[in-house]
Amino acid sequence: MTYQPKSEFVHVMRSRGFLADCTDLASLDEALLAGVVPAYIGFDATAKSLHVGSLIQIMMLRWLQKTGHQPLVLMGGGTTKVGDPSFRADERPLLTPDQIDANIAGIKQVFSNYVEFGDGAKDAKMLNNAEWLDDLNYLDFLRDIGRHFSVNRMLSFESVKSRIDREQSLSFLEFNYMILQAYDFMELNRRYGCRLQMGGSDQWGNIVNGIDLTRRVLEAQIFGLTSPLLTTSDGKKMGKSQDGAVWLNAEMRSPYEFWQFWRNTTDADVGRFLKLYTELPLDECDRLGALEGAEINDAKVTLANAITTMAHGADAARAAADTARDVFEKGGSGDELPTLTLSAADLGDGISAAQLIVRSGLAKSGKDAKRLIQEGGAKVNDAPLTDAGQMFGPDAFGEAIKLSAGKKRHALVKLG
Repeated sequence: MTYQPKSEFVHVMRSRGFLADCTDLASLDEALLAGVVPAYIGFDATAKSLHVGSLIQIMMLRWLQKTGHQPLVLMGGGTTKVGDPSFRADERPLLTPDQIDANIAGIKQVFSNYVEFGDGAKDAKMLNNAEWLDDLNYLDFLRDIGRHFSVNRMLSFESVKSRIDREQSLSFLEFNYMILQAYDFMELNRRYGCRLQMGGSDQWGNIVNGIDLTRRVLEAQIFGLTSPLLTTSDGKKMGKSQDGAVWLNAEMRSPYEFWQFWRNTTDADVGRFLKLYTELPLDECDRLGALEGAEINDAKVTLANAITTMAHGADAARAAADTARDVFEKGGSGDELPTLTLSAADLGDGISAAQLIVRSGLAKSGKDAKRLIQEGGAKVNDAPLTDAGQMFGPDAFGEAIKLSAGKKRHALVKLG
């Protein structure tokens, strides 16, 4: 018989598709009913923003708080210096402390849109594991913590085993990552009463290590819960689009581009994404996800509006929707489109069509731009562009040039 959740949080996790595995679901359910449960998810600071691949974890923290518990957002100021080897083919590039601090500052901007920070029992806290990792004494750590870890067991974890099976190098530095993450869980339990670690299913081995270490050292009962590793219905990894990562920070991915990413969701993913990334009632998610033909496009707009409102605010979502309507329904240019501003010096005697497409971000290279043009996928002011070498001088711009790559990607180019 399938376990029936008693707590609101576990019910939400299961019914909306967040739950992959849990170390002891019944006991966690009882703990959630008994009082406020602090729970954490860790985020390493490898870039100045998180992308939509992390959004499922961010939403888990949001639901945790909405159901009466305390989210702990753990920044990996210490662990980023090592790098998580989970399911990677090679070692992550090592960042300097200044780069890590700058990345953390950028990531912090994201969370204020999803959880409420403060000093109350249910208010979120943002923490940094450098607080306890930076000052560890190596010999003391080996003696007091390292003795609790079996190398044989660590080698059996899929994240490590897959690298070894493929005969890909796994450095001693990376091998220590799972010990440091386990130590994080123990320290969060000791310092903040944290009883639950959540993360993607690729973190299962690291989470179990932390539970085992905390039980051995502190004799405390804590729990782990993982979400599925999410891919789109066509097998693509969440977080990426045709033109790169879909960042959550507006300065790295404009609200319009962010909105457009969700508007372009595959039909088969609409219902599932509504459950994971919005707070619409489940029956409404099912109803919208079941629409077909032209009606599914209305559901995609609902999806894009809801997610963009949460990430960037209602005004940004409304402006993005208005721009999309202007561009796609009325044939206009749209004020919120990504915009490249060229100076007279940039322009010189003129700039080629291929260069414009690259500079605007619609192609990654001149070769890609030329291929786009040759295949008939490029337009200027909604007219087909056929010559990659066509030159655009100052007189060609007027108020702006609208560039298009296919039917869904657009940019404006203006003279400054």
